[in-house]
Amino acid sequence: MRKSRIGRFGLAALLGLAFLYSTSDLSAQFQGPGALGALAPANIAKQRPKAPFDITGAWLHAGESERFDPPAGFKLTPEAQKHYDAAQKATKEGKIYRNDIGLCWPAGMPIMMTRVWPVAMIQLPTSIFMVSELMNSMRIVYLDGRPHTDPDIAVRSFNGESIGRWEGDTLVIDTTNFVDEHHWIHDRSGIPGSDALHIIERIKMTNQGKRLEIEYTLTDKKVWEGDWKFVKHWDRVDDRDISEVECLPDLNEHMPSVHSSDNVR
Repeated sequence: MRKSRIGRFGLAALLGLAFLYSTSDLSAQFQGPGALGALAPANIAKQRPKAPFDITGAWLHAGESERFDPPAGFKLTPEAQKHYDAAQKATKEGKIYRNDIGLCWPAGMPIMMTRVWPVAMIQLPTSIFMVSELMNSMRIVYLDGRPHTDPDIAVRSFNGESIGRWEGDTLVIDTTNFVDEHHWIHDRSGIPGSDALHIIERIKMTNQGKRLEIEYTLTDKKVWEGDWKFVKHWDRVDDRDISEVECLPDLNEHMPSVHSSDNVR
């Protein structure tokens, strides 16, 4: 058991280091000569059009379903259908299928955004930092005009690589370069996300800056056919700060879903 945990934490640490490396050294390396990091003062000081709104603040998902339920009539690929069928079978037996999030694997995008913990957002001219209170998962949305990293050399992550741009009063975020394992779009239903996952978010600020509306378009040719679309909302919570919230397997041992007899692998 101890060996297994060490392996799990070792892999998580490596993934974390890989993500940090990919969003700093690699992203600068493949932007070309003279590229600047998002926090470089010279990059922040560049002249840019004024952003239509400032997303800085703490935001809490507005009570809608935190799940990204598949649309009516959805069609999965044969490989993904196997996961879905196995999850339905496990549910009927009172079990849970591949409870990776319960075992402290990162929730990843898009689930990271819709848990019942706030997400702190800090907006700069070159980037937006988003930190979820759940496991303190972090996203960086780059606004400095860089392209996506070539998928052949990208270091993939659970939250992907997010590139943002402004279209009128809408912030459009294009996210790719995801990992291919232990990443779920709908964990309870057994619908995974693959390395072909592509997420487009269109974010509007409403109610005099007190609410965010995000329209999601998800595509993943390895998992389902066509586009899946969702609209979700967040409310500004000015009386909240986020705290350090870690997922520790030892503290989760009382949960039936982490027991081998209940967690179908």
